Amino acid sequence: MTTAAAPSRVPEAIHRRRWAILCTLVLALLVVVLDNSILNVAMKTIATPAPVGLGATQSDLEWSINSYTLVFAGLLFTSGLLGDRFGRKLALLAGMVVFGIASLLSAMAGSPGELIGFRALMGVGAALAMPATLAIIMNVFERSEQPKAIGIWAGAVGLAIAIGPITGGLLIEHFWWGSVFLINVPVVIVAVIAMAILVPESKDPNPGKLDPVGVLLSIIGLVALIYGIIKGGELADFTAAEAWAPTLVGVVALVAFVWFERRTAFPALDVTWFRNKVFSASVVVVGVIFFALMGVSFFGVFYIQSVRGYSALQAGLLMLPLALGQLLFAPRARLVVDRLGVAPTAAGGMLLVALGFVGYTVLTASTPIWVLMLLGLVMGTGMAHVMPPVTVAIMGSLPREKAGAGSAVNNTFRQVGGSLGVAVLGALLSTVYRDGMADTLTHLPENLRDKAGESLEATLAIADRIPGGAALITPANDAFIHAMHVVAGVSVGISVVGALVAWFLLPRRTAAPGGPAAPGGPAGSAESAGANAEQRDQSRQAAAADA
Repeated sequence: MTTAAAPSRVPEAIHRRRWAILCTLVLALLVVVLDNSILNVAMKTIATPAPVGLGATQSDLEWSINSYTLVFAGLLFTSGLLGDRFGRKLALLAGMVVFGIASLLSAMAGSPGELIGFRALMGVGAALAMPATLAIIMNVFERSEQPKAIGIWAGAVGLAIAIGPITGGLLIEHFWWGSVFLINVPVVIVAVIAMAILVPESKDPNPGKLDPVGVLLSIIGLVALIYGIIKGGELADFTAAEAWAPTLVGVVALVAFVWFERRTAFPALDVTWFRNKVFSASVVVVGVIFFALMGVSFFGVFYIQSVRGYSALQAGLLMLPLALGQLLFAPRARLVVDRLGVAPTAAGGMLLVALGFVGYTVLTASTPIWVLMLLGLVMGTGMAHVMPPVTVAIMGSLPREKAGAGSAVNNTFRQVGGSLGVAVLGALLSTVYRDGMADTLTHLPENLRDKAGESLEATLAIADRIPGGAALITPANDAFIHAMHVVAGVSVGISVVGALVAWFLLPRRTAAPGGPAAPGGPAGSAESAGANAEQRDQSRQAAAADA
């Protein structure tokens, strides 16, 4: 007995160019995600007085990174809704144009304040473009090919994070600091031209009325929450009023958002989606995996450069196995899912990530460097078996018309998880390091003691400036390695929790992308799903006629 193949829901003209469309989307994804990791390499140069740099203070440097993160995370959800309502291609093009212009302005910034402001504008562009990339994938690929396409999309995210330091190192060695931003401009120009020609427009045919109250509450909640997390990480103290007060405001605003969305007739976010355990578990796992990814990127770079003495470019090269694991295995994760199922694949991936963190707990100042590279490969392979199936599960639990909102929720949890990874693990690292150096620094003048205890980099900088400072280097390295072991141990526990969530709450088989994951799921009843499918077919017939 044979089963008829599912009818195509994508017009033939679009179907034929689907892989070319994916290439343009990956180009946009690379330039947006790469931006933060590439900037880290230029920090030291930007801190140098003019004309070499901008003479930025430590606070200026932190906010040149955080202004981008704050705006990006705060607007992700809203931009996904705008894409669903007004057109995902329009949102993508607008985001890329804003991102390109802001990159040019950042490269030409004449002061730290200008750089911080232009970086925030880059965050606006990134927030518009990012959700649109995944939403467009869901609308140009058929169900059978979506897992592969999403695997490539997820691999590109990991690749961008890892190759940023390499690109930045090459640029800083040969050009001025603004080149790390200027490099975005030609890439954006090529991407915008390709998108204008190749990418089809799509939107929600029945978006309903606008929900300005919900949108405003979501922006206030996310911005305040991320600000509080960032501030707590900067201070290494989440009990400080500067950290907990905005965090509390964010939590209250998000609770008010959920309360309002449950009662309004036209919600910006259908909060009943979270009643579906597949959807809820998937977004939690996304947050956990990016908590791990950003955490290892944070303390891994300091270990490689400050303890082991490698250059920024060499540090970037040593992080390549992490990217290689994701690049090789993310597009193939669907094959493991087909054989084992979603829950075992994602849980196994999380356990590989946990195993990588176990390796970090035994690294020393003299461990062969190939061990670090092997750990990166293990962790990258693990992440490659988490992100694609989990993303497919998120998008598969929602109607295709809500692809922008689904992508926005996915990216919001990813960004919040990454911010928490840097802030929480960074604060823990700083606290343990400071405690470990307390006795060693007692002989320093008091005005230097607090500064030297802030971080390994601060200790090494003080050691270079004072007589006999070389005696601080070995204790500082030892204290940092101990702090790294503690942080890695905590990360092991968090990764295991993620594995348990994946094993017990994710489905054994994935849902059909663009449809409900389970009976009674967020997409509604079978009758409404059938009506939605009929409406989609009619929309695609009209699009095919236009094409």
